[in-house]
Amino acid sequence: MNEVRLRSLTPAVLGVLVRRGADFAAAEDAVQDALVEAVRVWPSDPPRDALAWLITVAWRRFLDATRADAARRRREALVDEEPSRGPVPSVDDTLRLYFLCAHPSLTPSAAVALTLRAVGGLTTRQIAQAYLVPEPTMAQRISRAKRTVSGVRFDQPGDVATVLRVLYLVFNEGHSGNVDLAAEAIRLTRQLVAAIDHPEVAGLLALMLLHHARRATRIAADGSLVPLAEQDRSRWDTATIAEGVGILQAALARDRLGEFQAQAAIAALHADAPVTAETDWVQIVEWYDELVRLTDSPVVRLNRAVAVGEADGPRAGLAALSALDDSLPRHAAVAAYLHERDGDPATAARLYAEAARKAPSLAERDHLTRQAARINAQLRR
Repeated sequence: MNEVRLRSLTPAVLGVLVRRGADFAAAEDAVQDALVEAVRVWPSDPPRDALAWLITVAWRRFLDATRADAARRRREALVDEEPSRGPVPSVDDTLRLYFLCAHPSLTPSAAVALTLRAVGGLTTRQIAQAYLVPEPTMAQRISRAKRTVSGVRFDQPGDVATVLRVLYLVFNEGHSGNVDLAAEAIRLTRQLVAAIDHPEVAGLLALMLLHHARRATRIAADGSLVPLAEQDRSRWDTATIAEGVGILQAALARDRLGEFQAQAAIAALHADAPVTAETDWVQIVEWYDELVRLTDSPVVRLNRAVAVGEADGPRAGLAALSALDDSLPRHAAVAAYLHERDGDPATAARLYAEAARKAPSLAERDHLTRQAARINAQLRR
């Protein structure tokens, strides 16, 4: 059975599990596990009734997960009832779980995905959106990671770099809508700073604080996105900005530059400008050059093109953009912005509409659609 046919059975299986009493998120995870198992088993042992097979396996997976969760809760209740002996640990169990899920037997991408699902509480769909991959792909990645670690002992904590990536992804998910999740990421990162003396850990905390300081101005009252240039800077949290800048300066003074410190430096330059027109774009481009050197990331190069457009003019930005793959996420949105600044509204409107169709979130899609409508209205005058 091909994968398209297999996926077509998903709604029916999901519906059966929900009718049997499974909550939707747990049912969704169980169905994804059953699909992965089908891909593994069916080529050599195809079932006579594919739908019945999937329902049976998915229901078993749901029951196993429910029993495991109940057992975990009972263990936690017992621990809460009986105070532990010996010294109180300086790092809570949640942070320890982040390290344990970043096991050396997993690839970094698998470790991040598994930790987000098992510890961060994000859904498979949210993680897939964070990675810009299809949801079925991410479901398979998480299931493979579960199988990989199921038979190993968690006695080799994962490396700090993986944990930092996990914390940053959790923060970004929270920053896009759930402030509590962002605050939790900051809390855990503070604990990591207290536990590990490393400038990149401090750099991540500084970056989170500098972004979090703008949280009240990122979304308008009607739920629409407010671009950085249009945010009310008088409402930014200056105390949080000052804390972030102080942490960053101490980290940079150690002369062990990493990508989170470089990102925090860019955020600090934005925070330092009292108005958009006074932003030090030349220095921001220099920091993006450092980020490119550190990461060679196409997303960093895309953001650098925007900064070049601000520092040296829109045509310079478009020239930097032309070296990048136009299938890159948000490429069309950046191109639209630069073409509008370069005095080409017709191209800008077309690209804004194209970017809206590819937007990863409803809020971003609505923002880009409004941009296209605004320019089209100007062209009709």
